[in-house]
Amino acid sequence: MSLGTNIQYLRKINKLKQEQFAEKMGVSRQTVSRWESNEVTPELNKLVDMCVIFSCDLDTLVRGDLSLKDELYSEVTIRNIPSFRMAKYVMISANPESDVIGYMKEWGRRSGLLAADPEAKMLGWDFPYVSQEQQMRFGLHGYVAAYVLPEGFETNCPGVEYCRNADAKYAVITVKEPHVQSFERIPAGYKIILDHLKENGISDRRTDDVIGCFEYEYEKDGICYMDICICVQDEA
Repeated sequence: MSLGTNIQYLRKINKLKQEQFAEKMGVSRQTVSRWESNEVTPELNKLVDMCVIFSCDLDTLVRGDLSLKDELYSEVTIRNIPSFRMAKYVMISANPESDVIGYMKEWGRRSGLLAADPEAKMLGWDFPYVSQEQQMRFGLHGYVAAYVLPEGFETNCPGVEYCRNADAKYAVITVKEPHVQSFERIPAGYKIILDHLKENGISDRRTDDVIGCFEYEYEKDGICYMDICICVQDEA
């Protein structure tokens, strides 16, 4: 890890040539080159400017090993996800993600879903309809968890909302070990997708018949992965 390596990495993933970055920073290209080779350490005000340009925090820029990000994130791909049925539930609490996941796992046992399909896929996404007072005064947040119901599985087990997600295209990125520095890795995954959509002129899709975005967590070869999915418009 070095500061120069981090500066170079962030410049490249933001698709800036040294000359372009130098212009944004108000310095010469030679100065940028010397920063990246660790010949010169940028002044504090320049480091703060970099954090604004790169949308990162100062500690990550100075102390992090950003070159590892190439190992943490897959490329963004566009996938067609066929229509599926699901059973979902939302909770608003101080720890809604763990609370609602625990609730849905218990529902999965009661309904017979986990007996029929022990590997049933659970999706999750933020529930945005929480008032500012609930958030600021009481520390409450919302989260939705949903089991994808296999074709042929039928149950009337109460305690959830049954619905269907329409056939849709999603921009998808896979994050390795998302809960190691989860408040950095997961938001960064969303940002990478949104930057990809912007660069390629792709619009997100916001309709009532699809989940706008969701996360799917799974384990492979003893390593935790998370797929982050954002629904996008079909190409005209």
